[in-house]
Amino acid sequence: MPKKLLVIGYVWPEPNTTAAGCRMQQLLDAFLELGYRITFASTAVKTEYSLDLKPWGIKETTIALNHSSFDDFVKQLAPDLVMFDRFMVEEQFGWRVAEFAPNAVRILNTEDLHGLRKAREEAHKKDVRFKLLDWKNHPVTLRELASMYRCDLSLIISTFEMRILREHIKFPAELLFHLPFMVEVSKNHKDTLPTFAERNDFVSIGNGKHAPNVDAIKLLKQEIWPHIRKNLPEAQLRVYGAYLPQQIKEMHHPKSGFFIDGWIENADLVLENSRILLAPLRFGAGIKGKLLDGMKTGTPTVTTTIGAEGMYGDQHWNGVISDNWNDFANAAVKLYQNKLEWERAQKNGFALLESNYNKTKSTKQFKALLDNLIYDLENHRTENFVGRLLQHQTLTSSKYMAKWIEEKNKKV
Repeated sequence: MPKKLLVIGYVWPEPNTTAAGCRMQQLLDAFLELGYRITFASTAVKTEYSLDLKPWGIKETTIALNHSSFDDFVKQLAPDLVMFDRFMVEEQFGWRVAEFAPNAVRILNTEDLHGLRKAREEAHKKDVRFKLLDWKNHPVTLRELASMYRCDLSLIISTFEMRILREHIKFPAELLFHLPFMVEVSKNHKDTLPTFAERNDFVSIGNGKHAPNVDAIKLLKQEIWPHIRKNLPEAQLRVYGAYLPQQIKEMHHPKSGFFIDGWIENADLVLENSRILLAPLRFGAGIKGKLLDGMKTGTPTVTTTIGAEGMYGDQHWNGVISDNWNDFANAAVKLYQNKLEWERAQKNGFALLESNYNKTKSTKQFKALLDNLIYDLENHRTENFVGRLLQHQTLTSSKYMAKWIEEKNKKV
């Protein structure tokens, strides 16, 4: 009989608007490939961009927050695995899963370390240098780490985040699994991509709800693009992304070659026909889906240390990394004009995909880990003493807070 997986989503997946949506789509695809029967549940409302999961054979269910109906639902479903999409979801539903589906393996899909992202954003707003101590002391980090301890396994997308969890927090290795984006790029696909000569202009992609993307577009407009345009007066920059705020839409200025084009259904097609992807990201966490899309489509990238963080190890980047805006612009111009350097950067991207983001290899490793976890779950949990302690305290505090909210709602 196929194993049952319950995914509790923070939102319904939007693979055409967010990297998190792509990540979730890849995870669902991997679990289907491993033979799991999947139910996807969420408290969120669907949007026009939400992926329809039913054609995949995935059951969709709307659940209520702070309501005992979930208890009956999860008890009847009796899943073998439950995956929480981000730590906030585990805070809301983890105690209920532990009580009403105690034998289910609990997995946390972190997406990225939210505490790291928040601490960096706050340092950026204060115009002070970010330190790892800021992350370690951030209240979101404490909540996130507690959630990770309560779970049997946490999926970490970035090698940098794996390193700081192990070296700076001493988080147990057996509770972590590095699972980056998973992609497949065939030789036939690479051979049919447009060449250097067939591509034109620059592109930047980013969801407008994500603060680092909005900041990057402002940087492009104010600091980077004027320098590029001065050296390449005929070049254009096309900016794409869903949910772009009005302040970004007002930056649309065709006379200077700066176009705000908004959401595009097929981002890969746009990338395939662009020569350079620009991503001047100053804060954030995890790994960047747009940069991986650049690699897949053979489009070299100019980005920052934060942009490329946790993505390339000791290998060559598929373009240039710079945190100085004059150097950033100069590198973009040089890469745009130099066919040999451009082709070398493209080749580096394909090499990174094969070595670090190979879907077949990652899925095989994930399956082996899950099989061992399911087989030895009791011992695994016994060894996780901190998790047991936090689970005990959480079952007490969260349970009765949720019950109080539920009773209060009944009287409204």
